[in-house]
Amino acid sequence: MNNSDRTQEDRGSSRVITVVFFTLLLDLLGFTLILPLLPSILDHYGQTEDAAYQSLQSLVDWFRETIGAPIETKYNTVLFGGLIGSLFSLLQFLSSPLTGAASDYYGRRPLMMLTTVGLMSSYALWAVSRSFSMFLLSRVVGGICKGNVSLCTAIVADLPCPKARNRGMAMIGVAFSLGFTVGPLIGAYFARRSSLEEVFYLGPALLALLFSAADLLFIFIMLPETLHKENKVSCVSSGVQETRDLLSPVALFHFSALTRREDSPTKESMENLKVLGLVYFTYLFLFSGLEYTLSFLTHQRFQFTSMDQGKMFFFIGITMATIQGGYARRIKPGHQIKTVKLAIMLLIPAFILIGLAWNLTMLYTGLFLYSFAAAVVVPCLSAQVSEHGLASQKGTVMGILRSLGALARALGPILASSVYWLAGSELCFVISSALFIYPLVLLRTQRWSKED
Repeated sequence: MNNSDRTQEDRGSSRVITVVFFTLLLDLLGFTLILPLLPSILDHYGQTEDAAYQSLQSLVDWFRETIGAPIETKYNTVLFGGLIGSLFSLLQFLSSPLTGAASDYYGRRPLMMLTTVGLMSSYALWAVSRSFSMFLLSRVVGGICKGNVSLCTAIVADLPCPKARNRGMAMIGVAFSLGFTVGPLIGAYFARRSSLEEVFYLGPALLALLFSAADLLFIFIMLPETLHKENKVSCVSSGVQETRDLLSPVALFHFSALTRREDSPTKESMENLKVLGLVYFTYLFLFSGLEYTLSFLTHQRFQFTSMDQGKMFFFIGITMATIQGGYARRIKPGHQIKTVKLAIMLLIPAFILIGLAWNLTMLYTGLFLYSFAAAVVVPCLSAQVSEHGLASQKGTVMGILRSLGALARALGPILASSVYWLAGSELCFVISSALFIYPLVLLRTQRWSKED
């Protein structure tokens, strides 16, 4: 390839990365508007004696009594919100690999538009919801259709240059950090401006619908199809075994959907994928547990108000965005595993500092280390995983990875909150820190490139 061709390829990759960044940012801004409103929404439906709400509240009460959590409104709200979050993640676990596999046949762009239309439907349902059942339905539809993240990673995985793929995964991380930092602030602002007390969430819901509509228009106008016709799979697998490979947790951990074809990846590549998938799951399982119980710890130990919690998560988001924009996107191809090892090693003192913190200096020192790991681990692992599989399998590969992450986020908070209340915050965080040795051992047992 001559310099002119290489320059043209770099420009094309940069354009795709920029488009992916903005489409994902619009998607996440709409998605995160609800986060600061969830406690108020749950309180609102709790006061209306909604039958569906009362049924789920009984389940939350049983879980709270089982793990010994105090009878306090704030803790009840966090546990209830965690239950809804776990439901959303479980739906993501089921839909992500199917969405990714479908994009290997139909292409990335049509699936991006289809999932965005689905998200628009979920926000429309949220806007018109006047019962908890309707609100829950909107979350179910959103969970099934939230495929843009795995599709964006598949688009970046389609890029021919490893350096561009690494930069693209980092920019996806930046979009996440900015979305989860700015979106909740916008949601809280528009809810506060609402003059209708009974439907205070109408403004944020309509804004989420507007963001999603703008995202759909942006995808239609700006997003090119990155999966070339010759790389598309010739047919959609419809057999029982193929479907099971995309839904079974055991099959997903083994990336079995890639081995049913004659042109499957090599044995060494499959072994690497299995290790990377297990590391990704373990990391997010432990990490999401800390993320969830952090609200318990800061409220219980430092009496954090909702505003204090907001400032803390704003610090985490800004720190992550700075690290991703300035450091993570410059990590050279072949150095991802080394960076992941460093980040996971930093999580061990981070968890200990947060769990044992007796002042805010200790807490925020731990949160800074925590933010560094959060900024680099997922982009680096995603970039490393994107190296595997054929061009016609990238959607399936990244969909499976996203599915494993969703399963981790569904199970991690449940176990972490149980240990937190049964054994205490200090023991919960110290045990979690020790468990990070496991993914480190997994990474050391596998053969990677010489640079790592």
